Amino acid sequence: MAISEEQVRHVALLARLALTDEEVARFGDDLNSILSHIDTIQQLDLADVPPTAHALDVVNETRADEVKPCFTRDEALANAPEAAEGAFVIPRIVGGGEEG
Repeated sequence: MAISEEQVRHVALLARLALTDEEVARFGDDLNSILSHIDTIQQLDLADVPPTAHALDVVNETRADEVKPCFTRDEALANAPEAAEGAFVIPRIVGGGEEG
């Protein structure tokens, strides 16, 4: 199955691409090559091959959920540029202007 120049231009239009005549010819060749590979794959007998999402089994490796020591509040705030009442002080990022 070969793709025509008109079909290349239609795909480019759908993708919102402005192609030159040279690009249309080059992409036409590329798309025809891709379609040729797909035709080759379609000729394979895959009746006994189960559908899969991955070529290899995928296993989630998770670590045990263990309680570990953490920073105290004072340790966490030790390097903060500014802290007050046991919390980080950060610049206001919402609003900040005159209301109205």
